[in-house]
Amino acid sequence: MLRPAAGSVEQRDEEQEDEGEEELRDGGVPFYVNRGGLPVDEETWERMWRHVARIQPNGEALVKEIRGNTDHPKIPMPSVPVYQPTTTIPQRLEAIQKYIRELQYNHTGTQFFEIKKSRPLTALMDIAKDMTREALPIKCLEAVILGIYLTNNMPGVERFPLSFQSHFSGNHFHHIVLGVHSGGRFGALGISRREDLMFKPLEFRSLMDLVQDFDGAYRGYWHTLRKVRIGQYVSHDPHSVEQIDWKHSILDVDKLTKEELRKELERHTRDMRLKIGKPAPPSPTKDRRNSMGSPLRGPSSPVRRVSRVERRPSGEKKVLEQKSPADMNGYQIRV
Repeated sequence: MLRPAAGSVEQRDEEQEDEGEEELRDGGVPFYVNRGGLPVDEETWERMWRHVARIQPNGEALVKEIRGNTDHPKIPMPSVPVYQPTTTIPQRLEAIQKYIRELQYNHTGTQFFEIKKSRPLTALMDIAKDMTREALPIKCLEAVILGIYLTNNMPGVERFPLSFQSHFSGNHFHHIVLGVHSGGRFGALGISRREDLMFKPLEFRSLMDLVQDFDGAYRGYWHTLRKVRIGQYVSHDPHSVEQIDWKHSILDVDKLTKEELRKELERHTRDMRLKIGKPAPPSPTKDRRNSMGSPLRGPSSPVRRVSRVERRPSGEKKVLEQKSPADMNGYQIRV
């Protein structure tokens, strides 16, 4: 089982997010990540059931009932949304959210798809394809990757990661959704145990309105929203080798006045708009893409450690270091 490392809670939270696994100790409750790809190997499979028996009410009886039944009903396979040319953007987003819901939230305590935030976008899109093929239950970070994949062919919709850190009863909880922006309105896609902490229709006039709606939902569960982390717009090129900017702005909500928070969110909105016109790094050639394959189905890649950069606190602007073409090519080889 994954155990908290030594150090402060805040330090562990930051290290946890650098590894791309925001929920590894969500609220102090550990869970596993399937790192062996699919199909799930025997060791991971048995470990999952042992963990289910520990974390679920009446877990031992539940496991025996499920595993001892050889006549389970066939689970329907959700269909990836298909649209008519006249389907509006809000209707398409609702269809995507319906598909994510049909996959269902993963309550097993084992995340089936390993998501490394340091991977290039093209590798994460390969994982999203696996999600549509396997149709397994997912957690919130997986839902964000899937949402990006399903909206790539919607150039009128800009997508950005939007994550939250809340506090309740001495524990910190992490959650992430995919923010969307189109036609001057904001919304969100995602999955959660809570109905009002995932999908938000495309009806919020500003990023401030969207964040406040999530804040109100958290307060309804007696959680105090501590931090909001907002990334930049994600490229629509599924073969892009750039990394997702997961937290361009880090806002200490409990330390900012309402007006200060509004100004910071307006600043971030301007930063995102400026990124739209900037050219993305060159994508790999067709032959190179074919040789890359899916990271889940090939041999495990070497672990790539990313040096921790200084976070941009509230009110400061993050400066991204530009990589030379040689560095970028070297990184492609390691994917």
